[in-house]
Amino acid sequence: MNKPVKQHLIDPEICIRCYTCEMTCPVGAIEHDDNNVVVNADSCNFCMDCIPVCPTGSIDEWRVVVEPYSLEAQYSWEELPEQEELGQDEAATGLEALDDAMAALLAEAHKGAGGKAKAPATAAKPSINMYNLGKPATAKITGNYPLTDDPEHDVRHIILDLGNLPFPVLEGQSVGIIPPGTDAEGKPHLPRLYSVSSPRDGERPGFNNLSLTVKREAGGLCSNYLCDLPTGAEVQVTGPFGATFLLPADAEAKLLMICTGTGSAPMRAFTMRRQRTLNGPSGGMTMFFGARTKKSLPYFGPLSKVPKSLLEQHLVYSREGEKEYVQDRLIAEEEKVAELLADPKTHIYICGLRGMEEGVERAFTTIAESIGEQWIAMRDVMREDGRYHVETY
Repeated sequence: MNKPVKQHLIDPEICIRCYTCEMTCPVGAIEHDDNNVVVNADSCNFCMDCIPVCPTGSIDEWRVVVEPYSLEAQYSWEELPEQEELGQDEAATGLEALDDAMAALLAEAHKGAGGKAKAPATAAKPSINMYNLGKPATAKITGNYPLTDDPEHDVRHIILDLGNLPFPVLEGQSVGIIPPGTDAEGKPHLPRLYSVSSPRDGERPGFNNLSLTVKREAGGLCSNYLCDLPTGAEVQVTGPFGATFLLPADAEAKLLMICTGTGSAPMRAFTMRRQRTLNGPSGGMTMFFGARTKKSLPYFGPLSKVPKSLLEQHLVYSREGEKEYVQDRLIAEEEKVAELLADPKTHIYICGLRGMEEGVERAFTTIAESIGEQWIAMRDVMREDGRYHVETY
C-alpha cells in the first residue's frame, strides 16, 4: 500500500479564475484548461508562493491521500471532493506530513488572502463558470460612461448586454473579459477579472445586462481595451465566478462595507439590490469608501442620492481636505464600528487594493480591544459564520 501523502488542491467553486496563482508559481506546478485551474502533484513543492496572492482563499486546500488526484480528475471537478476516509494508521501517517512548519507557513501566507471565506448562510446559490475559455459568452457594449473627473484616474461604468444568453449573476460575483489578440508567446490572452457592479436583476431591472467598474491602468491590456470600447462593440465574457463574497438574503443583516476605488463595484451591487427589494426596516448598511480626491471617487454623484436611512456613508480622501484613509475613519467612528463588530447580525465586506488590508486589520484590532475583545478571535468566528469577506488585489 502506498504511503499517504499531502496534496495541494484548488477549490473550483470558490476560484474566480484570475490565474494569479499560475503566474506566481515558480515551478510551473499550476496550470489550467478551459474549465479549471489545477495543481500538478508531481511538480508542486509546497513553496507557498501562491497562497498570499489568491484573493479568495480557494488556493488553500489540502488533502491527505493514498493516491494523488490526477490532473484529469481535477479538470473535471465542479466542487472539491471531501477528505478520503483513511485507516487510523494511514491518517496518522498522512497528518504527520502536514507538520508544524507547514502550518506556520500557511498561517503567515494566508494573511494576504484574508482567510478562506464562507458564503453567508442565507445567500442565494450562485451559478459558477457557465462560460469558460473554450466557450465564452458574447456580450454587447450598451454603455461606457466616465465615473471620475481626474485624468490620472479614469474610471468607467461599462454596461454589457447578454442578449438571449442566460447569464445569472449574483451581487459580489465576478466575470472575466478576454482581451483580443495573443501574448508574446503567441497564446490567446487570459481573461481579466472584474467585479459586477449591478444587482442580479440587471443594471436595468428586467433586462439581461450587467455593469462593470473599470479603471484605466497605464499599460493595462484589458482595462484600456474596455475603456476605449464604443457602444455596439462585442466582448468575450467568462464566468460568472465567486461563491462566497455574496449578499445575505436576511433583511435584518447589517452590512459593514469597506472599499477603495473600483473595490466599490460589489458594494454598489449590494446597495442597489437592497434599494430594489427592501420595502420595510432593515439592518442597514455602513460604507467606508476611500479615494484620492472627490473627483477620483467613482459614483460620487449617485451616492449622494442614496437615502441615509438605507446607507450610512463615510467618504474619505487621502489627498484632499483632512487627508485620511479608510482605516483612519474607522478609528474615528470607533463606537459605531465596535457596535457592529459585536453584533452577530453584522457582515463585513472588504474590497480594493491589497495595500488597504493591513491598515484595516490594525484598525479592527484597536477597536476590538476597546470593547475587551481580540480581533483575530472575532474575525475567525465571523469567517466561520460566513460573515467576513475579503477580496483584495
